[in-house]
Amino acid sequence: MVSLLNKAFQDAKNEKRPALLTYIVAGDNTKMKSLEILKSISNYADICELGFPHNTPIADGGQIQTSAYRAIKNGIKINDVFSIVKEFKKSKKTKPIILMGYYNMIFQYNENKFLDKCKKIKVDGLIVVDLPYPENKKFAARCKKKRINFIQLVSPTTSSLRLKKIIKDSHDMIYYISMLSTTGGKLKVSPKKILEKYSKIKNHNKSKNVVIGFGITEKSIKSLKKADGLVVGSAICKEISNSIKKRQNPVTNVTNIVKRLKNKIK
Repeated sequence: MVSLLNKAFQDAKNEKRPALLTYIVAGDNTKMKSLEILKSISNYADICELGFPHNTPIADGGQIQTSAYRAIKNGIKINDVFSIVKEFKKSKKTKPIILMGYYNMIFQYNENKFLDKCKKIKVDGLIVVDLPYPENKKFAARCKKKRINFIQLVSPTTSSLRLKKIIKDSHDMIYYISMLSTTGGKLKVSPKKILEKYSKIKNHNKSKNVVIGFGITEKSIKSLKKADGLVVGSAICKEISNSIKKRQNPVTNVTNIVKRLKNKIK
């Protein structure tokens, strides 16, 4: 059975473009507003990432931290995130959704209970930022049994030997962190250098989908079109912040950004 993630990548490849992945924080700036944003941008995004708000992030830069702070301030809990996904999937059954967060939240919730809930509400994938390979092998195997993609992370410093092992144990998607930075940082390396490293990853792996994230904006996205997929998060979170400050509708403004991003990679 083809997963929704694989189908989204294949559909994008059939159109000779990368898949567009978008990221927002669940509950920013309210539970209902984030659901509205998620539904609206999914009309243009191929895959949607939804982040658990967390007060001590490892990889998230200022824009995503600000989004998470607003969500936490509004009392968003894990069950609220699940509620958003459940409601989203009612009308967007075929749109893949990935949850992104930190293992401590899963551990505190109870690992089995967490995965059972993900399975029940049809979560398509999980990114657990602070659970690296090989420490994530048992958890990844549990995800696979429930047909939930566990998405492995690789970076510019990942050795060839380690990369081969990660690819072997990966599911349908691998996330390549483009640079040694937090999210939302200005690209410290040229798109050419990023694609050179990306090509090395693909040479080890012909069947798995590899996406590039970190530092991708409206200005840089077009130059990275050779990737299987491209992730944009901080630019979207920044627009939510700007819309709130200007007392404008973030749904409309964020959707316009995602629409422009999609047009740039066609």
